[in-house]
Amino acid sequence: MRLLLPLLLATTIAAAQKPRARALGVPFDGTPGKNNAITDVPGVEVGYKTLISGKGGKGDPAVRTGVTVILPRGKSIEPWTGGWFCLNGDGEMTGTTVIDEYGLGYGPIGLTNTNSVGTVRDAIGQWSVRRFSKGGIVDFSFGLPVVAETFDGILNDINGFHVKTEHVWSALDSARGGAVAEGNVGGGTGMSLFGFKGGNGTSSRVVRIDSARYTIGVFVQANFGGRDDLLIAGIPVGREITDLKPVYNTKPKDGSIIVVVATDAPLLPSYVKLLAKRAALGVARTGGMAYNSSGDIFLAFSTQAPAENEKEALTSWSSLPKERLDGLYRAVVTATEEAIINALVGAETMEGVNGNKNYALPHDRLREILKKYNRIKM
Repeated sequence: MRLLLPLLLATTIAAAQKPRARALGVPFDGTPGKNNAITDVPGVEVGYKTLISGKGGKGDPAVRTGVTVILPRGKSIEPWTGGWFCLNGDGEMTGTTVIDEYGLGYGPIGLTNTNSVGTVRDAIGQWSVRRFSKGGIVDFSFGLPVVAETFDGILNDINGFHVKTEHVWSALDSARGGAVAEGNVGGGTGMSLFGFKGGNGTSSRVVRIDSARYTIGVFVQANFGGRDDLLIAGIPVGREITDLKPVYNTKPKDGSIIVVVATDAPLLPSYVKLLAKRAALGVARTGGMAYNSSGDIFLAFSTQAPAENEKEALTSWSSLPKERLDGLYRAVVTATEEAIINALVGAETMEGVNGNKNYALPHDRLREILKKYNRIKM
């Protein structure tokens, strides 16, 4: 644990110091939580393992990848109420049939590159068995975690299968609440976004329904979109920046986006799925088009699970009524939009395999463009 503490401290400091979209003056609707992150939902933790090495020469593979884990109820196997939605299906998210069947998920959620889904899935299961299995009892939930992917093969030596079991365990063991690092970290390390460098981003919203206060948190692994499509605060920022085009010496492939929505609001599984659907509108507000080869898959969960009686013969669900969900819908849309832009703002220029390169979105020029359209004041 002593070795992990400096890394955790460094990650937290980096997350706090790196400018985010709001700090640059980008206007967003809604009121964020304390950290403006998915971890504002009580109990939610996030962990990363980032792998960057090599220049891409012979015998020196360009590794630009990693793994991100989201723990809905901390380091426990306690269930969470779940629902998911697929906008475009050229991608993978494991564990979704169980969520459809039971309305519940269990334990950590993993995000990584396309070729590492199996490794991450198995590693989460192994970690859970070692941590939670009692007396050799077999629990199927350990073997059916949710793991999703986006393709990082433009910058990463994806066929090298560099994500290993120990990397996943490191991410799980180091997961914590509080500030969340963005950009070139974890599963988002090698991702591209709207012709710039992409990666991970997060945001949150506080919602009041009658006298109750609820939180919506969103986390994205963003790797999609063409330069001309990019909208920030409704402004065609991508069309305004005609240089800094990506360098692709191999055929480019349109990417994907995974969105994870969290809330502490009590909801039925069918209502949680409605939250997952609204993530699509947040993606659209940034210019996402769900192109043919994009895997746009969204998961939502509530940390409020149903209660069972002592004999486990009766399950009781508590839920807000559907007629009162509009505030949550709006929060999902605006937090998803902001999380994607935070991924752009937090990312840094990266060169990878075959000399392929993505430039970071220049912060100063973003501000100039928003001022030109009267969206901010300098």
